[in-house]
Amino acid sequence: MKNHQYAIADYNLKVAKNELRAIHFLDEETDKIDNPSALLKHFLMTYFLDSQSLAIRGQKISQIMASFEDDALTYLDKNAPLSKIAFYNIALQLLQFTVGEDFLIDNSITKMQTLNLPVADVHDPMNLYDVICAWYLLLNTHTKYGVTLIDYLAGEGYFAQNYNQFDKPLIFNGKSMPVYDTNDLIREVVYVEAPMDTDNDGKLDLLKTEIVRPKESNKKAVPVIFTASPYNQGTNDADGEKLTHNVNLGLKHKEPNTVSLSDISKKEKEPELPAARNVEGKTRKAEQTFSREQSYTLNDYFLARGYAVVYSAGIGTYESDGFRTTGDKYETISATAVIEWLAGNRVAFTNRTDNNQIEAYWSNGNVAMSGRSYLGTLQIAAATTGVAGLKACLVEAAISSWYDYYRENGLVMAPGGFQGEDADVLAAETYSRKKSAAEDIKNEKKWEIHLTNITNEQDRESGDYNAFWDKRNYLNDAKKIKADMFFIHGLNDENVKPINVANIWHAVDPLNISKKMILHQGQHIYINAFQSLDFTDMVNLWFTNKLMEVENDADNLIPNILVQDNATDQNWYAIDEFDEDENLKRFELAKPSDDSEVADDKVSFSDSLDEKDFESYCNDVNKWENDLVIGGSDAPINDNRVVFTFDRLLKDVTINGKAHIHLTASSSKDFGMLSAQLIDLGEDFRLNAQPESVDHARIQLGYLWREDNLREFKMSRKKTPFKKIAEGHINMQNRNNAYQVSDLKADEFYEVNFDLQPNVYKVKAGHQLAVVIYATDFDKSIRGNQDVKYTIDLSDSAVELPFNKD
Repeated sequence: MKNHQYAIADYNLKVAKNELRAIHFLDEETDKIDNPSALLKHFLMTYFLDSQSLAIRGQKISQIMASFEDDALTYLDKNAPLSKIAFYNIALQLLQFTVGEDFLIDNSITKMQTLNLPVADVHDPMNLYDVICAWYLLLNTHTKYGVTLIDYLAGEGYFAQNYNQFDKPLIFNGKSMPVYDTNDLIREVVYVEAPMDTDNDGKLDLLKTEIVRPKESNKKAVPVIFTASPYNQGTNDADGEKLTHNVNLGLKHKEPNTVSLSDISKKEKEPELPAARNVEGKTRKAEQTFSREQSYTLNDYFLARGYAVVYSAGIGTYESDGFRTTGDKYETISATAVIEWLAGNRVAFTNRTDNNQIEAYWSNGNVAMSGRSYLGTLQIAAATTGVAGLKACLVEAAISSWYDYYRENGLVMAPGGFQGEDADVLAAETYSRKKSAAEDIKNEKKWEIHLTNITNEQDRESGDYNAFWDKRNYLNDAKKIKADMFFIHGLNDENVKPINVANIWHAVDPLNISKKMILHQGQHIYINAFQSLDFTDMVNLWFTNKLMEVENDADNLIPNILVQDNATDQNWYAIDEFDEDENLKRFELAKPSDDSEVADDKVSFSDSLDEKDFESYCNDVNKWENDLVIGGSDAPINDNRVVFTFDRLLKDVTINGKAHIHLTASSSKDFGMLSAQLIDLGEDFRLNAQPESVDHARIQLGYLWREDNLREFKMSRKKTPFKKIAEGHINMQNRNNAYQVSDLKADEFYEVNFDLQPNVYKVKAGHQLAVVIYATDFDKSIRGNQDVKYTIDLSDSAVELPFNKD
């Protein structure tokens, strides 16, 4: 284990004393103690819970070793000078490290430093003030199992001994503490009236909204964490599967055009809306409850800390009105309408028929959003409206432009692992409104027409950027963002690719808001329960600042950009810039390193395979990926790509940003696509992109509350020959941009420039960088197995790589 904590707020003796008093480690009794050992014993007796007998607490202390000779109880009862080593011997055991297995009694301070755990700057032997400061810091230190010691103690029942004895909210080291009883939560449902009528039934759409909140919110308003999740009310997987598109189709020639961006982005006339419902009465009491929401464990964590948590699936979902639209303004309104209600600016009702209004009287009007993927996407969508009340967004693995999710440079391009999915498929999958038989039958014909319109407008024929995708491009309105933004994204995410976070990061850069970003080495995952990083604590610090309005220096403590190292495990570091297109180094693609034949500075490759080999790759994209890079004498793909390998590196280099591909190329047909991958070549152990479970249900999210599995990225157990750093694709007819189609004549050469996905990636000394040029991507593009020959002019082809400055 190597610990990285960024959320420990600065403190001094005065702060430590005041906050330890607030959580009852200091009191009138401790004010009379004049011996450091006696004070530490008092802290330990308090730590092992007032609800247990003195004998039991003494028994637990005696099981801890303070030195080679003495257990902690014996050592402290001597009232002898308290050594710093003895304190940290005790500390490491409280942090759940085992003597003899994890550390030795005589090297506790060295072990703390090796694990990157904070050590207090105190005297040796320690005085009373040293003990106070060191204990305060220890409570804010991560245990072996990925939580702060105070959070571990809370999970054991420290605050639950008597919730009523503690302030609510209770702030400790700038973060809210779990002093709310999660066994006594209020669960209720309301129906928010949204300003739209997506099913054209003549009535404004009602949105089912589920609320989980502490009972104390009845008397004192609390901040809200809102998760807009289209999956919250269930999915129609069979419908999505049925609608999934066939991708074994050939590329076609597109008629050239001179479309401009202004042609695409013309604003449509807003439809006239039905009148709002007449309010027939008002109440503070909801009529509907629920037993279990599809929760996110980070939200569960905050329920114990004085936040309400709200879930809404939006239009076209079970017990809501409307139709799914996959990312357009109506789904944005689905999110902003709920935020407006939480901020006191919109109407909601207790049921769908009586028009009995209910207000969010328990909300303090400060709202944050949370969630990953579609859930994160709707955060960006809502934030770009500048909606009042939205103070912060925790945006994980989110889409900033739907074109970059389902298309790329004039090509139909699936998210990794979901070949054949598109906007219509996702709409069908999330249309859980049909789970009500009555609603399904009533709306069946209208829904079919609506879904057909999505299929037509998304345009799988051309793959071009059009009005449909422009309406789903949140970057267009990024300048309206007022909420503070915290982005989290996997650099190996092939579902929502890193270009999405790079583009929104650049878009918010000039805005006068707080913006943070964490780039991890995972795929499409959550990172809130990792051993090596205090992510949950950072979010706690951030939300406490943004929603509870506590001055805790969160904006300075949390790095602006935090990156996980790909070359070593459990290593995180801050960087100043991401994807700034600086310090580019050009590498000429002058000589293939494979067996590709060069004639007159030109090299060619095919895009067709024997039918058997084609089917094999369709069914096993991992085999295709391996053959694409490694090849081999019997690899079917040898003639379907060209590989360029560069000199072995004499020192480590870090790529930061997008690789730029410049090719002068021709196609033997009047259509064509080009693809490229940047590869790290070299037999080595590499960090897995999927985290492993370290311990099942180890993390307690509160007392007798929900749990989370502790996870961590691990190095591969076997060496691998290569790692894909980034990839990119382009339709040769879209060489100017994604919306304008240029002509392409067979066997004529054209300059084609495109970018690979952005990354922050360390290439180790002794490894080689390689570029692979090919056409069909079996994992993501359409794959027609067409008899097309591509030729590259090596005299004018290169790659530019964005290296970090030395």
